[in-house]
Amino acid sequence: MKIIQVKRKSKVEKRYTKRMGQLAAKVTYVKKYVLGIPVKTLYKYRQTYYGEIKDCKDCHLFV
Repeated sequence: MKIIQVKRKSKVEKRYTKRMGQLAAKVTYVKKYVLGIPVKTLYKYRQTYYGEIKDCKDCHLFV
């Protein structure tokens, strides 16, 4: 078993932008694990309909 690992996991979230409104985006999280426990989210990004990779800071989580 490794002590420190970096894992990538994707899930579908509902996001909201002013220009497009509500959209369901596939968001990928890159997390750092120590002994199998998640410690820190290093990066999160989403892929657009056109295949472009964007940061999640410009989209707000829709509740």
